[in-house]
Amino acid sequence: MRTWRQRAGRRAERKARRHLERRGLKTIARNYSRPYGEIDLVMRDGPVVVFIEVRYRGPGSWLDGVHSVDAAKRRRLTRAAESFLQAHPEYDTDPTRFDVVSVSRTNFGRRIEWVADAFTG
Repeated sequence: MRTWRQRAGRRAERKARRHLERRGLKTIARNYSRPYGEIDLVMRDGPVVVFIEVRYRGPGSWLDGVHSVDAAKRRRLTRAAESFLQAHPEYDTDPTRFDVVSVSRTNFGRRIEWVADAFTG
């Protein structure tokens, strides 16, 4: 049985996926997992393979979703993305990027914030 946090995270991933699909992205994989990291969503945005970290933030969270992805998490995501590309050579020459989608609970419902190319700059 999943904890409330796991259930909330899965719901946030579904909402994020639907949000991105409505904006034209195509789902390649969900919950690509390796012992050293998991990628919540792998999607295609035109010619670009996008590795997406979905962050659920409850009311009163100190950090937004983008800022909650620290350097260690970025390393795990990068390693998992490299593994995905090795396992799927049809994508290994395509451009890639890392996005973060933050799903927040507010007094007025859910708020979705999508930050494309979140790990540059």
